[in-house]
Amino acid sequence: QVQLVESGGGLVQAGESLRLSCGASGTASSPNVFTANTAKWYRQAPGKQREWVALMTPHGPTNYRESVKGRFTISADSTSNTMYLQMNNLKPEDTATYYCNVEVHMKTFWGPGTQVSVSA
Repeated sequence: QVQLVESGGGLVQAGESLRLSCGASGTASSPNVFTANTAKWYRQAPGKQREWVALMTPHGPTNYRESVKGRFTISADSTSNTMYLQMNNLKPEDTATYYCNVEVHMKTFWGPGTQVSVSA
C-alpha cells in the first residue's frame, strides 16, 4: 500500500505562486516511489470533473495540460519521497482541490487533496 498526503494549498491572489507537496509512505512506497513510477497531479473544481494537470514518468519526461504549460512544474525528490507541483502566475481558474496520484504495480493511489483558491 501507498499512502499519499498533499500539503501547501492556500488562498492567494492572481499572479502569485504556491508549491504543493505530496508525501508518500507505506509498504509499497519504496525510497523513490515518484521517480520509479508514473506520478500525476490532478485537480477538481466545484461542480466540475477531476482533470489531469501534470505527470512525470520513470524515465523523466513530463507533460502538462495546455492551460498550465509554462506556469506549473512537476518534480520529485527521491531522497524524501516527495513530489511537488510548483505553480506560478496563478489564475482564478486554477482554483480547485489538487490531488496527487501514483501508479504502483498496476494499482492507483490517491491523496485526500489540498485546496487552492485564487482570487482575482
